[in-house]
Amino acid sequence: MHLQIFTTGGTVDKVYYDALSDYRIGDPAAPDILEEGRVDFAYAVESLVRKDSLELTDEDRALIRARVEASPHRHILITHGTDTMTLTAEVLRDIPGKTIVFTGAMQPARFRDSDAAFNLGLAVAAVQCLEPGVYIAMSGRVFAAGRVRKNRAEGRFEATGGESAEQENA
Repeated sequence: MHLQIFTTGGTVDKVYYDALSDYRIGDPAAPDILEEGRVDFAYAVESLVRKDSLELTDEDRALIRARVEASPHRHILITHGTDTMTLTAEVLRDIPGKTIVFTGAMQPARFRDSDAAFNLGLAVAAVQCLEPGVYIAMSGRVFAAGRVRKNRAEGRFEATGGESAEQENA
């Protein structure tokens, strides 16, 4: 397997600079997480944009779609901010022949209590096991795009109806 990873910024890559929560989107965290995890597969990381997901535009989503479509690889993982991850996933839903998994983090990867490494690991496992389609790997679960939402109050992702991807593929 060769895994193509596209990064778009979001909380997973944020670096905070002061107590007033001034932040910037830093270098992609995925390569460091995969190196620490001692993965044994080929992968490439390409940073498409470095934005908070609330700042992503239709043009940014068109760029993401174009790069996914142009990739020669079947397995695609996209790190993305959690606020609009479901929206971008919807834009990619009709791309045939590729397994596309989105993931992100509720806390920056550089924070000790971050969920970034766990979510990235879940996404790596999911992209290898799922049929072609678009999925979101967050909160310890894998959801089919269009059947998930972010529950801000609970700080997690949850199914909106129907079944999650792990139930569909069981």
